[in-house]
Amino acid sequence: MKLSLITVTYNCAGTLEDTIKSVKEQNCEDLEYIIIDGASTDGSVDIIKKHKDVVSFWSSTEDEGIYDAMNKGIKQATGDYIGFLHSDDMFYSDNTLNEISTALEVHSPDVLYGDLQYVNAIQTDKIIRLWKSQNYYPGLLKKGWMPPHPTLYIKKEVMKKTGFFNTSYKIAADYDYILRLFSKNAESFYYHPSVIIKMRIGGASNKSLKNIIRKSKEDLRALRTNKVGGLLTLIRKNLSKIPQFFGH
Repeated sequence: MKLSLITVTYNCAGTLEDTIKSVKEQNCEDLEYIIIDGASTDGSVDIIKKHKDVVSFWSSTEDEGIYDAMNKGIKQATGDYIGFLHSDDMFYSDNTLNEISTALEVHSPDVLYGDLQYVNAIQTDKIIRLWKSQNYYPGLLKKGWMPPHPTLYIKKEVMKKTGFFNTSYKIAADYDYILRLFSKNAESFYYHPSVIIKMRIGGASNKSLKNIIRKSKEDLRALRTNKVGGLLTLIRKNLSKIPQFFGH
């Protein structure tokens, strides 16, 4: 079982090394690690070169944003399953990819996903929010549900069928992709009931009120384009985040 893991980055030298070290610590036997850098000027390329022993492929060229970079990574991937590890994120433990690989071998789903911890940007052992998922069933998307997108591992054939990230979305292309994937292209799903990713707080979608408004508009567009739901679904999606701040 070969896994392809893609990290896209742009001027994230402050966190990129933690991300790469998180990959180096994994005891997964068959791993292809791809890094797509957007022509960073902050020393990120030096960090990539420093850890080139764990990197199967990397490039550093200008792109049209994070989703364009993710598409570039997909084009390079040759694994049976493809996942993403963003340059602010880390794996929960050094055995995470081994657990994922084993689950994929046993269950052979089109899509695997799990849970995610939002952590303090500096004190990464301090949990801010726990995004706990659940088993998927038809109709769940319309209720505003989505799995934590950085925990997804998608069978390559299914990813090909789903296509690339739609770069006309600047913040919500991952949500659009999940809607396409779960409602139209994937047929079997496996929920791995464990934390897979630790994500630092402070993502692009929540950096400002302007971004929050834009994200909501793009989410609504994605829902309507994919014929999954509308405004009520978007409201339920946003409200579902509130319990994630408690009981973790």
